[in-house]
Amino acid sequence: MPFEIPTDLPSPLLPLAWMIGRWEGVGLFSYPTITEGRFGQELVISHDGRPFLEWHSHTWELDDEGQPVRPRATELGFLRPVGEESKECELLLAHATGIVEIYYGSIEPARLMMKTDGVMRSPHAKDYSAASRMYGYVNGELFWAMDMAAEGQPLQTHLSAQLKRVQ
Repeated sequence: MPFEIPTDLPSPLLPLAWMIGRWEGVGLFSYPTITEGRFGQELVISHDGRPFLEWHSHTWELDDEGQPVRPRATELGFLRPVGEESKECELLLAHATGIVEIYYGSIEPARLMMKTDGVMRSPHAKDYSAASRMYGYVNGELFWAMDMAAEGQPLQTHLSAQLKRVQ
């Protein structure tokens, strides 16, 4: 699906314009404390004219035939450029599991690289201390990967996905 930069996009968001849209696809999850598997994802990244992007991600576990089994994770938040010439960004995410993350990183042409600057957990949330994320735009698709440190484990591979723009 061809992508056109919205005409009402504030100039600080231009380096992130390639992320705007509704994305769908499939990914893999693994970690020493869980059974590995596949997940489906819908990621909606939008803007309302202010200098930040709204972030809504929903994932669900898939069975061996690719059919949804159960919801996995929901993220709600904001991606915003910061710093000189909008070459840096912050991703602020809240999870229904009692975790709030603040990522900080760099914006490069068609790539974001971020790591957590802070993780807050409610008293009933699982142990989770750090993460890093990379998003890349390759041949019109959104590829991403996440490493995580949780449940006493060091930072290591946890999630990756390949998404296609559907809107």
